[in-house]
Amino acid sequence: MASSRKLPQNHKSGKRIAVALSGGLDSVVLLDTVCKAQVFQSQKIEHIWVFHIHHGLQKPADQWLEFCEKLSAQYQKKKYPVTFDFRLLHLGDLQNGNIEARARAARYEALADLCAEHHIEDLLLAHHQNDQAETVLLQLLRGAGVAGLSAMPSERLMAESQSPITIWRPLLGESRESLEVYARTHRLKWIDDPSNLHTRYRRNALRQEIIPRLAKIQPEAVSNLARSAQLLSDAQVLLDRLAQTDGKIILNQDHLKLKPLLQLEKQDLAAANNVVRYWLKQQHLAMPSQERLQAWWNDLKKVGAHAQLKWLHDDHEIVLWRNQLSVLQISSHPSWGQWLFTPLPVRSKALGLSLEYVNQAIASEGIEERPRSGAERLQLKANTPRKTLKNLFQENDVPPWQRQAPLLFINGELIAVAGLGTSFPHLSTSGKRVLPEWQPANTAQNRVK
Repeated sequence: MASSRKLPQNHKSGKRIAVALSGGLDSVVLLDTVCKAQVFQSQKIEHIWVFHIHHGLQKPADQWLEFCEKLSAQYQKKKYPVTFDFRLLHLGDLQNGNIEARARAARYEALADLCAEHHIEDLLLAHHQNDQAETVLLQLLRGAGVAGLSAMPSERLMAESQSPITIWRPLLGESRESLEVYARTHRLKWIDDPSNLHTRYRRNALRQEIIPRLAKIQPEAVSNLARSAQLLSDAQVLLDRLAQTDGKIILNQDHLKLKPLLQLEKQDLAAANNVVRYWLKQQHLAMPSQERLQAWWNDLKKVGAHAQLKWLHDDHEIVLWRNQLSVLQISSHPSWGQWLFTPLPVRSKALGLSLEYVNQAIASEGIEERPRSGAERLQLKANTPRKTLKNLFQENDVPPWQRQAPLLFINGELIAVAGLGTSFPHLSTSGKRVLPEWQPANTAQNRVK
């Protein structure tokens, strides 16, 4: 993704919010209502960021970016506290996979990045009542359950972000017709996306062909579908509460205990399915189909004690190890990061590496990070032999997927292993000392000398 050019920023302190602006009718109306709303004093909202995501999927995309930037500038000229920013997406080969799903996922990831960069905790999206009705119908066609048919919530935490960001949809109760009335009354200009007319996309087909027919049969079809989504959302809250109760001895932080889960499945399959779905939702994963869920149960019933299983689901791996189910990111890589040397207090009795030893190694470029090769040994405690890393990982209950840990070598000697510890013979309790610590890429900083 690439970014960005920004309008001059008002540097007042206070709460910041962001509005996602595509340039279409709904987001233009949302930006206008937010700017004109009398909420700045009561809610201490002193700045509005306007975020645009450039998908690069259509030729007019550059014009949409220019439109959104100019529109933001117009509000700024009217003394509204507005700043514009954008991201350019690179979606790769558009011939493979579901373009709609890929673009949607990339859009949310880009919005999360923008929010994190500008310290935004509240992001407003312009989905309206018609969008909600279309989502309900799409989920029905997929055979979704209660969670899917709940469609879009009016507010939710953004799973795509590592920082706390809340998504708000203040227009969910408004029909597209009411937004058009507002826009024409206030003489707003917007962009009509020509791709919305292409009925090869499922959502467009529903919008152009199915919903108008439903409205002829039942005039309140759109609002009724949206209301059903809200009722199902209420039902999902109760199902989640039931899952918490049924899963008291099954849910173990981010894991599922296999034995009590199979006991619940034997007694009440629906309740066990509900616990699994709740757990997956807590891990921000998509709901599995009924067929996939049944296949998982079949696998779990066949495994013996200390067995291992692995399933691919929603770009993640679900693994069974030591009678617990866990979720792993396929894209995660243990060697993405760097070794840091954290100084220890001089008066501390804690063991550490000599600072002089480390600095000499840094100066001579004698510090090296390597992956495991399989033959390494390490002594972690006094009066114990050097052991293979395989034995040390097993003794310390390190899961198999964490055993490709980065290794720290100094002057050709193995000094530390991420997740295990530091070579005891190289540690001392006197003088200036540092402790080697592995930091993943998203938290890594410069080495301390």
